[in-house]
Amino acid sequence: MSSIDACLDGIARTNERILARPEAERREHIRERTISVIVPDLGTAFDMRLTVDGLTDIVHRPLTSPGGPAQVKVTVSGDDLVALAEDRLDPAKALVSRRLKVNASVGDLLRMHRLL
Repeated sequence: MSSIDACLDGIARTNERILARPEAERREHIRERTISVIVPDLGTAFDMRLTVDGLTDIVHRPLTSPGGPAQVKVTVSGDDLVALAEDRLDPAKALVSRRLKVNASVGDLLRMHRLL
């Protein structure tokens, strides 16, 4: 079972992948959004902002504490979050197998898919 620190490391790896893209590409595909990554098996959520400068303002909170409204909500286990960040789990397969749940607009989904 992954830990909160392992999940934070996974989020940091994802941020590095975003920032590795040329700034012009990030500007084309990123619309500033609030994101909440819910990790039920750890009883926590990670709230953050996606901007052209990457994932910012990352905080974690217990699921029992209410968070602000998020424009994109992702639900995933801690192990799967780490596997996604390490490219050991394909996001499309995770979505189809219901290991990954994303609640976002179609436009946001398409932009994120192009970016990641």
